[in-house]
Amino acid sequence: MLKKVVIIGPESTGKSTLAQQLAAYFQCPWVPEFAREYLDALDRSYTFGDLLPIAKGQLDSEDQLAEQAKNILICDTDLHVIKVWSEHKYGKLDAWVDEQVQKRVYDLYLLTAIDIPWEEDPMREHPDPAMREYFWNLYLRLIAQTGIPYEVIAGDMDVRLEKSINAIEHVLKE
Repeated sequence: MLKKVVIIGPESTGKSTLAQQLAAYFQCPWVPEFAREYLDALDRSYTFGDLLPIAKGQLDSEDQLAEQAKNILICDTDLHVIKVWSEHKYGKLDAWVDEQVQKRVYDLYLLTAIDIPWEEDPMREHPDPAMREYFWNLYLRLIAQTGIPYEVIAGDMDVRLEKSINAIEHVLKE
């Protein structure tokens, strides 16, 4: 049975790097963050109207790669991120996105901590340490409310990888 693992957390917390490392370790596919690809193609700033196509693209990518996966799929984000950004930036959330957040089931969340330095990137919006902490606490509350097992992933990249591997191996045994 396929196990889906989501890596989630605030901006610049090593999610994509960790996703790639875990996919290499477990020799499985990983789902990149669709928003990055979508936003790279825009010739303007994104708006609320862009969040629904981003959400649909993320789930389409996840579904396609799930068909290729044997026993594990690593997801570099899920729709909780769209929910957080939509509510924070626009004060509202598309009903379809909300429905998908409630409906989609995963087997493990890896919540990346803000204990690594911020790396500048034109797509990142909140380098302020207080905002990073705000978003981290928000993700923690949202993930805890799902009832799905989660592990906080902190430390340097080697420690993060080891802790993530251990958490995934535990889920694979279930």
